[in-house]
Amino acid sequence: MRPSDGFPVADVLSLSSRPGMISFAGGLPAPELFDVDGIAAAFARVLSDSPERALQYSSVRGDPLLRAAVAGRLTDSGLPTAPEELLITTGSQQALALLVAGLLEPGDTVLVEEPTYLAALQRFAAASVRAVPVPCDDHGTDPAAMEELAVRHRPKALYVIPTFQNPTGRTMPLARRQAVAAVAERHGLLVVEDDPYAELRYEGIPLPSLAAMLEGRGRSALLGSFSKIMAPGLRLGWLRAPAEVLRICEAVKESTDVHTSSVDQAAAAHYLTERGLSGHLEKLRTAYRARRDRMLSGLAEALPPGSTHTSPEGGMFVWVRLPGGQDAAELLRRAVAQDVAFVPGAPFYAGEPDRGTLRLSFTTCSPERIEEGLRRIRRAHASRIPAGP
Repeated sequence: MRPSDGFPVADVLSLSSRPGMISFAGGLPAPELFDVDGIAAAFARVLSDSPERALQYSSVRGDPLLRAAVAGRLTDSGLPTAPEELLITTGSQQALALLVAGLLEPGDTVLVEEPTYLAALQRFAAASVRAVPVPCDDHGTDPAAMEELAVRHRPKALYVIPTFQNPTGRTMPLARRQAVAAVAERHGLLVVEDDPYAELRYEGIPLPSLAAMLEGRGRSALLGSFSKIMAPGLRLGWLRAPAEVLRICEAVKESTDVHTSSVDQAAAAHYLTERGLSGHLEKLRTAYRARRDRMLSGLAEALPPGSTHTSPEGGMFVWVRLPGGQDAAELLRRAVAQDVAFVPGAPFYAGEPDRGTLRLSFTTCSPERIEEGLRRIRRAHASRIPAGP
């Protein structure tokens, strides 16, 4: 993990619990929006009706009822999926770890967006896998640059978050997805598509996944999660991949944790089949849309003049670039003194970081708290002491 000039990311995130602190740092769902009653009812039901299944060892591949429910949701979204194509994981983070452990060797190369998800960079580094950054624009990965880097470095995989990307919030449009998929196919890359945010769309129309574009070619792995749309404490994710990839990942998982929590899987399966997520998702979208809108409406006044920022159609994040060589870590130091926090952008870069960038998350604060937090950021940048002559 690259430190942020005295503010390692873990320390920034820990600021969230400080009394009086307004945090735009963590990519967390809003706890007051959890469907506590629905989840509690699901646990009570499976423990009452089938404790021998809910509390017993399960299969490595995952609860059949949960895999069927996930397969149905993916099929409904436009990606026909059978339960046999899925492996239930302990969060989508484990799915990535299984892929890295099972398919990559120390010294292998993987292409990544620049910037990209910090925890993915940490996973690659821990496995001594080289992450080569691909230049990106407002539409995501640059296909021409990706082609050049694929020829030069001969990578094994591409790791990409095409929808409401973390940390930038940007979404790769259809034509760009098609171009990226074509480059990956020409060079035989496994496309590892991380997709935890796609159902948190507040405007626009859903786009097909890269997995759908590469279907039948055996070169895509789709990672999904219930963390952002149900509850992260359940630690439930999934991996959709070709049979040979699933077999390898299943073997790695069996040696790691045997299987993901049986009772959590059983409760999630019951919740999905009996209650469904549509009502809860609409509640999330309505709340998060209002929070996103409040943040976007106040950013221009809150940030230093000349700053730019993304305007995401969904997800959890807004990405900011400060003007004129200003350092986000320095702004953070002043912001913390005003009891507001965010994450500097430097740790999200595999290559040379842009230290003028920062990530703001809008999901865990009410619109009123967002408005106050932006006022505090404005005071923070206004407190900058000009350099002397």
